[in-house]
Amino acid sequence: MSLTVDDFDFPLPPELIAQHPAPERTGSRLLHVAGTAHVDRRFADLPGLLRAGDLLVFNDTKVIKARFFGIKDTGGQVEIMLERIVDATHALCQIRASKAPKPGCRLRLADAFSVRMTGRAGKDGDLFAIELVDRDDFWAVAEQYGALPLPPYIEHPAEGADETRYQTVYAREPGAVAAPTAGLHFDEAMLATLRAHGVDTAFVTLHVGAGTYRPVRVEKIADHRMHSERYEVTAETAAAIAATRAAGGRVIAVGTTSLRTLESAATDDGVVNAGSGETDIFITPGYRFKAVDRLITNFHLPKSTLMMLVSAFAGYDAIRAAYAHAVAERYRFFSYGDAMLLERAQP
Repeated sequence: MSLTVDDFDFPLPPELIAQHPAPERTGSRLLHVAGTAHVDRRFADLPGLLRAGDLLVFNDTKVIKARFFGIKDTGGQVEIMLERIVDATHALCQIRASKAPKPGCRLRLADAFSVRMTGRAGKDGDLFAIELVDRDDFWAVAEQYGALPLPPYIEHPAEGADETRYQTVYAREPGAVAAPTAGLHFDEAMLATLRAHGVDTAFVTLHVGAGTYRPVRVEKIADHRMHSERYEVTAETAAAIAATRAAGGRVIAVGTTSLRTLESAATDDGVVNAGSGETDIFITPGYRFKAVDRLITNFHLPKSTLMMLVSAFAGYDAIRAAYAHAVAERYRFFSYGDAMLLERAQP
């Protein structure tokens, strides 16, 4: 069967798109999905759904202040979203402007510093390469002058509370321009409770790019090309996964970014290798999972690549039923919304 984008559409009332997080990180709801069966729970119930010897794998990327506003040297207004800081003085970005800047054009950002656009970049020329003109540290200017890049479906500008809540409590490797949102539900108290229950934890790093929000613009999903993101799996994490497997425990990815990292680093027989690289893995129904047994994730956008991923993981019919249930029960959707615990469908 040739799947199309419309196969992953569903009706979503706009008022179910969460604009703010729950008052407490662990205060969201949790829909537990196992095949066509689903159970309404609270996220605080999660420790009781795991067992000693299970391994939770988190993405420890940290969101940087990647959004800037400014003007071109011709006077036109621009908005820049950093996609990746390449080195101290070079970065790749998306640019919104009435007319795309030409190579050599200077942009004055935040009325504080200037960059020069040097050319197009990315797989399809969808990014711009820029270099600093009067500063020498992109990380420093991002922290000082950038704004937190909230997702496009969150309608308010980033506020002080967002700088805490749109960041996981274990974020430590700066480089993402979107949060690994499944991890936003965990606080230090829950992590301690999980450790007390004998649940182990490990970390990978995948720097989430702005391409995560890019719509699928082809009809047949087989024609879609994924954006590329950087990832790293440490030797410690690879060893923890091997030890969990050997002891009969389950590997549980916290978020689709952790899952994509593990599946990218895994061999066909399920061994997760340490190392770093670029991944553009595109997981759709029919994919054979090699490394992950369960997935904790948020609710995703209609027609998105992440809807395709969870449909591959839990089963197409199971996800259709679960999302219909979530809408009927008024779950909160997307980055600041509620969560799901998905059991992997049997091949």
